[in-house]
Formats: sequence, C-alpha cells, structure tokens
Amino acid sequence: MIRINLLPVREARRKADLRQQLVLLGATTVGALVLALGIHQFVRSGVNRANERVSALNAQLAQFKPQQEQVEGFKNKKSEIEQKLEVIQRLERSRSGPVHILDELARRTPERVWLTTLSATDGRIELEGMSLDNELVALFLTALNDSAYFANVELKETELKTVDSLKLNTFRIVAQLESPDAPAPANTPTPAIKAKRGAKPTAARAAKPAAGKES
Repeated sequence: MIRINLLPVREARRKADLRQQLVLLGATTVGALVLALGIHQFVRSGVNRANERVSALNAQLAQFKPQQEQVEGFKNKKSEIEQKLEVIQRLERSRSGPVHILDELARRTPERVWLTTLSATDGRIELEGMSLDNELVALFLTALNDSAYFANVELKETELKTVDSLKLNTFRIVAQLESPDAPAPANTPTPAIKAKRGAKPTAARAAKPAAGKES
C-alpha cells in the first residue's frame, strides 16, 4: 500500500493564500490612501479658490468703501434737511393759521352781526357777539358750517338784551378748528380779541376786523 504525505502541499497552499490576501490588503490600503489624498487635494484646492475669491471681493469692497461712506453722509444730510424743512413748514402753517381764520370769519360773518369776543385754545374756537335777530344767528351758523376752517359748530346760548336802548340778540358759539392746509395748533392758544361789552354795535364792529357791516 502506497502512502502520500499531503501536509507539505497544504501548508504551501495555505501560505500562498495568505500571501495573496496580504497583497490584496496592501493594494486596497494603498488605493484608499491615494483616493483620500486625491479628495484632500481637491477640497484644499476648492478652499484655496474660495479664499482667493473672498480676498478679491474684500479688496473690491475696500475700493468702494469711501464712496459708500460718502453716500451714507449724503443720506444723513438729506434726512437732516428734510427734518428742518418739516419744522419750517409747521412754523409757517402755525404763523399763517390765525390770519386765515380771521379772514374766514370776516367773510362768513353776515351783515348786522357783530362779534365782541373771539378766543381759541386746544383747537377749539369760541365766539361771542350780537345780532339784530335770531335769523341772522342761524345764518351765521350755516355759514360757519359751510367753511372748511370750522367743524362741529354749536350754538351754546342766545339771549335778548338791551344795549344802549337797542334790543339785540347776544349769542355764544363754539366750533372745532379744521384748517384745510394743516392741523390747527393745539398747544399755543390764540390771544383773545375782545371788544368793550355794552358798546354800540358800530363801535364793536370797528374794534373787530371780523365784524359785519351795519345796514
């Protein structure tokens, strides 16, 4: 009977397989390292390009910085000028407001109606005067309601009195100032314009520019 010892053959085959696995593992490791190095170089190149782009943009921004500061300065000056113009316009409206109101009263006051007292404060105006009859007072109220300078016109009281042997209707009217150009000043009261009570209608008319003409 012939016997063959196969152990050396198996050992040689096992060693050959082990060498093949080691070579494959080494090749895989080298390939992974090469791939990782390539990815690293690619990312690094992208980062460098991005940094160069950022540097170029910063340089451009630095070039335009003086112009930007100049534009901001112009904007600030424009805002200051607009605020000053607004203040001037408010002052101009406040100065011309009473003149317009007095002129409006002079045009709206009927004949045979005399104003003896005019006062305004907090955007409201109060008028006191005399007339020959109640119909003239009603006509005066209608005229004030039709004006753009007055709103919420109310007759607070009326009374028949004898003034220098003349029977006259005294009245008191209140209204809201509504300037069509700008809001009426609410903080600075308009000085009251008063005529001497008990005076004749002709004297009261002479003392008050807004009085009507006596017929």
